[in-house]
Amino acid sequence: MDRMFWKSLGCLALVLALHGPARASDATPILVVDVANDQVLHAEEAGRPWFPASTTKLMTAFVTFEAIRGGRVSLETPVVLSKHAASQKFLDSGLHVGSTMTMEDALFAMISGSTNDVAMAIAETVAGSEEAFVKSMNDAARRLGMTGSRFVNPNGLFDRRQKSTARDMALLGIAIDRQFPQYRRFFETSAVVIDGKTVESHNELLTRFDGARGLKTGYLCASGNNVVALAERGGRQVMVVVMGATTERERNERAAMYLTQAFTGELSPDNTTLSALANDTRRSPPDMRAKQCGEQTRDYERMRDAAYPMGLPGQTSYLAQAEAAKKVRQITTWLTPSPAKPEKTSTSAKPKRG
Repeated sequence: MDRMFWKSLGCLALVLALHGPARASDATPILVVDVANDQVLHAEEAGRPWFPASTTKLMTAFVTFEAIRGGRVSLETPVVLSKHAASQKFLDSGLHVGSTMTMEDALFAMISGSTNDVAMAIAETVAGSEEAFVKSMNDAARRLGMTGSRFVNPNGLFDRRQKSTARDMALLGIAIDRQFPQYRRFFETSAVVIDGKTVESHNELLTRFDGARGLKTGYLCASGNNVVALAERGGRQVMVVVMGATTERERNERAAMYLTQAFTGELSPDNTTLSALANDTRRSPPDMRAKQCGEQTRDYERMRDAAYPMGLPGQTSYLAQAEAAKKVRQITTWLTPSPAKPEKTSTSAKPKRG
């Protein structure tokens, strides 16, 4: 055996010496489901609470689709960024207070571009306020049987109270695809261009995995890298949920690996249906910030790379080497002026006599 092999083996031994073998507490949620019959093909920690990050936007999309179906809004309804919406953190969409687009474009911006400000603007447009929209999100979760989920905002920004599970996210993803097949285009788009500014999707499966149809990625320091992925080959649909991956490479490769194994028959149903999986309602989501964005990050990433080397140099990749053509949505906004403030009237002046 060559030196490189022994060097790699030594690195792995060092990592295991530092961290020991994988513990149950190190496991992160994985779920693979055959969409046709809701049969579970593979599950690890599928009912464990986790911070959903931007996969929360799947519920925002679901509630909005229901509002469109109910006639409360339409794809042509203007979505205006309020001061509250424009103040949402992290992604610089280039938009500002008063920026306006159609609901259709806003859905593309939220789902493909994962824009936090637009997600908030959609919520306010649909329900009148963030609070009212969040109530609709939790009402929908109850109707769908998402017993391990609680939503407190429409975009997935960090809040300790917001949680979900791989089981619940699979239920939600399948419900979206079954109930609203006419809106699949929102999840298949790889980038949006908002007034000339390109915002790329982080879902590499869309361009490097044959048959991928979405649905949504998410990332927070507290959650790690999440994805709810749907793919179809030969008329068969498979849903994969990965939560807590350390890097985008790990997230994309593991999702692609499980999809590949499902399509090639390496994963078989165990007679458990998705709805029959239990959620663990006793625990709170683990906070991954020290491992993802803190003092433990380097060692933790080395441990995860050793456990999941797919796609690293010299390792097998489950993703196509060449990217397929991207689907891009062009979005043009316009400015909606703020309503004029009413003039103040003096309360001290005496009324005039007629």
